[in-house]
Amino acid sequence: MASDTTLIIGGGPAGLEAARLIGDLGQKAILVEKRDALGGIPIAEHYAALTHNFRDAEEAMNELIDAAKANPSVSIRTGSEVVECSGAAGDFTVKLAKSGNGVGESIQVGSIIVATGFQHFDPGRETQMYGYYEYDDVITLADAEKMLKENKFVTPSKGTPPQRVCFIQCVGSRDRQIGNEYCSKVCCGISSKQAIEIRQQVPGAKVFIFYIDMRMYGYWENEIYWPAQEKYHVQYVKGIITEIIRKGDHLLIRGEDTTMGRPMEVPMDVVVLAVGMEPSKGTKEVAKILGVKQNKYNFIEVPHDALDPTATSVPGIFVAGAAAGPKDLDDTMAMAGAAAMKAAALIAKRMRGTA
Repeated sequence: MASDTTLIIGGGPAGLEAARLIGDLGQKAILVEKRDALGGIPIAEHYAALTHNFRDAEEAMNELIDAAKANPSVSIRTGSEVVECSGAAGDFTVKLAKSGNGVGESIQVGSIIVATGFQHFDPGRETQMYGYYEYDDVITLADAEKMLKENKFVTPSKGTPPQRVCFIQCVGSRDRQIGNEYCSKVCCGISSKQAIEIRQQVPGAKVFIFYIDMRMYGYWENEIYWPAQEKYHVQYVKGIITEIIRKGDHLLIRGEDTTMGRPMEVPMDVVVLAVGMEPSKGTKEVAKILGVKQNKYNFIEVPHDALDPTATSVPGIFVAGAAAGPKDLDDTMAMAGAAAMKAAALIAKRMRGTA
């Protein structure tokens, strides 16, 4: 029997927006989030400001959370996860379980939206060439976000404002050796955003960005990239970093300035690794439970020949946001809207008996 409910898996930006829209369309939505709190990565990892408009991340996520909670057609299950799924489009039987104790429930849904997001690349996999687990002053974009949110960007080993900070781009992205050949899309913009924020919080710091090539999407070029250079004097250096070592009280960055074609050694107080996106553990687990195909990188596979960025290999199951691959927030929210419309349309047709 056809169900009039859509299940949304994941309570980050994509899942929250999809749930709200399903409710606004007059249909029922059940939102399941494995964590005890909603908001996804921006909340869980203490993001300071969103790229590209520098809006307070917690404020923006709380708006999405409040909108979903306020919708009477949306039912939210936090601390829960999907453990089984059977059936077909219009009539799925899904078993949910409370994280940790296994106590669960079975629900009937007509469509499913996967919005399980991403996780940050672990820089330790780069054979420790960057010393992330060796040096306290080598941090990631996520680590930097937390300090920026607290308005206290310091040299971790000393607790004092740094004089020299650098970003190293494409850590865990565009790397054939580790199997992540893809561009993670947002890292260049986030590094530039953070470079501006560091200059705002620590005006005396010199900030450098070492890059293969800068990739700015949409309006990011004028909104982030040029202001970082022209207003905040961030120095962009085209080059490849091959090693980071400790030398005295500083970190020594070794590599090649590819513009000048010569080796370089530069002392730094803080090194920020611009780590890329990988599919979250939840994305990989849910894909197997639902029986949807994953691509070679383990993101949810989208059949490109269908010209539908939310489709999966299983009819009635849709995907939104970074579960399908690296996405910025604009793309994520657009996909959430499209997935909600597709899921609602499928249910409406099934309820009318026309599909």
